[in-house]
Order: sequence, then structure tokens, then C-alpha cells
Amino acid sequence: MLSSTSRFSIRTYRMALHSANVNNKLIFAPAGQEAHGQAEQFTKGALTRSDLDPTSPIRQFHKWFATAQQSGLIAHPETCCLSTASLPSGRVSSRMVYLKELDAQGFVVYSNFGTSKKSQDLATNPWASLTFWWEDLERQVRVEGQASRLTREESQKYFDTRVRGSRIGAWASRQSQVLRPADEDTENKDDGRKVLDEWVNEAEKRFEGEDNIPVPEFWGGLRIIPESVEFWQGRQSRLHDRFVYHTTPAEGDVHEWRLERLSP
Repeated sequence: MLSSTSRFSIRTYRMALHSANVNNKLIFAPAGQEAHGQAEQFTKGALTRSDLDPTSPIRQFHKWFATAQQSGLIAHPETCCLSTASLPSGRVSSRMVYLKELDAQGFVVYSNFGTSKKSQDLATNPWASLTFWWEDLERQVRVEGQASRLTREESQKYFDTRVRGSRIGAWASRQSQVLRPADEDTENKDDGRKVLDEWVNEAEKRFEGEDNIPVPEFWGGLRIIPESVEFWQGRQSRLHDRFVYHTTPAEGDVHEWRLERLSP
């Protein structure tokens, strides 16, 4: 049995070790604008099974999205994180995008699918996820499913709603390609932006005087067809309310949904 002196020495050593580790951290337990502290509690709502649409996560998402839009608290409720993963490496990449459409089939975002990292991932693995975070409502929605491209005709309808500069930009950008300085003249301090500007000028000349700009073949809509959708409501003591819809195939193209509560 250890003596009281030995036990004190061990406790002192452990405390010193813990303090040393904390002091070596660049960020430790941040809380809002405070360098460190206790995170705020989630107290703005609760979620029960009776609050949710019993048969359709699409209808339930539409309801929550409308609430976020109308609350005046969420600047851009359409903002979400799109995650994809490349095979065989399994490496995951994520980026913020805008949800642009919701229909009976799923969630639609738009992007470049010619040179982007997401297009490379999806070419090897059609599975993707979307995460929505509406902080001031203390709500989160997670969508997981397989992705499929919209037809060019469908993509054109949305493309026509974009401002001209964004349509030109879609043609000009080789998304995710490395932009290198056009020359070695360091006095100009060109970091590669000049190349992008030249691509934009080329696209402007190509469509000069044209109002009806066609959607590029490499650009368009991506529909995430959900197989699971989780609705999360923050609760006190991190004992959050979580409900997930899982799809089960039925006859034909009809899918039935099973709703279950998850432990936080």
C-alpha cells in the first residue's frame, strides 16, 4: 500500500502533467468569445416524437426550414456542409454549400462537377452527407444518402436564376485547379489570381451581348437522395433530443420511413 506521501506525490505529478498538457494547447475549451470556460447550455426547445411528421423526413425538413427562414434569427438557413469520401482511400472532404432545391426525391445543391474535389470523390463513391446547423434555434439536421446528377435541362432552370457574373464565373472557373503565377515577375506579386481573371475575360468575350447563357456541361445540380435524416434539438446538460428517419424499400419506387429516437 502506498504511503500518504507517495499518494500525494502521484497526485501532484498528475496535476503537473495535466497542467503542462493544457498549457501546450493553442486552444483549450473555448466558450464563445472567451478563451476558455464552460459552453452555454441548450435551453430553447425540446423535441418529441409527436412533434415530427410520422411518415416523411422531407416534409419535416421543409417545416423546420420554414421556421428557420421566418425566425429572423438565421441569416442563411440554406447553408449546409456537404461531405464526400473518396475510395479506396476513404478520405473525407467537406465544404460549405447552399441548398437550392428540395423536392420529393431529396436535397439539391449546385456546383462544378468537372474538376472539383467533390466530383472526384463522387466518381468513386456516390454516398454523401449534408449537415445543417441553425445555431440560434439550437437545431441541427443531418442527411445521408446517395447522390445523383440532375439533367442538364433541370440544371438550366436554376442556372438562369443566377446573376450574370455568377453564370460567367461558372464557365470561367476550373474549380480546385492550382492557380500559378502567369510569369516569374515577382515585382507584379501575382499569386495566380491573374490566371483566373484571364479565364473570366475569355468567358465574358465568349458570351458578349448574350443574355441567355447555357449551363456548362461540367456544372449543374446534385441531388442527395436521403436514406437517413436526423433531426437534433439541443437540450440542457447535453442530453439532446435526437430522432432519425431510416428508409426501408417498399414496392416499386415507394419508400417507407421508420422513425426512432437516438441516445444523445
